Amino acid sequence: MPAAPASVPVARRRLTEDLLEVGVFDAAISDAALVISELLSNAIRHARPLPGSWLQVTWVVAGDSVEVSVSDGGGPTHPRPAQVPISSLGGRGLSIIENLSRRWGVRADDCGLTVWAVLPAPVASGAVAYPQ
Repeated sequence: MPAAPASVPVARRRLTEDLLEVGVFDAAISDAALVISELLSNAIRHARPLPGSWLQVTWVVAGDSVEVSVSDGGGPTHPRPAQVPISSLGGRGLSIIENLSRRWGVRADDCGLTVWAVLPAPVASGAVAYPQ
């Protein structure tokens, strides 16, 4: 996706559509959409894009989980939750991700960083999730 704020609602919509298609419960979809928004917003704000001014946004449903991730060209700092004053207007994104996810982390490679999170994605009875 382009490394631009306009990509955030596009990623949210595509993720929501995919999770609805496989029957994931609405509350889990909302959480996953929030997490992908935070990951993508952080990459846009704090990191360099990949070549061509792109960010890679992915998600995979396996069993009762969804892993969402955003890859970028890295930045001057390593992603970590911040302790922010209650009056602060920002800085809570990774704390939100930490609270909504089963686990999250950062992978580095020669191209940059990938920040990922695994969230619960229970499927409604009768719906079929992708195999693990």
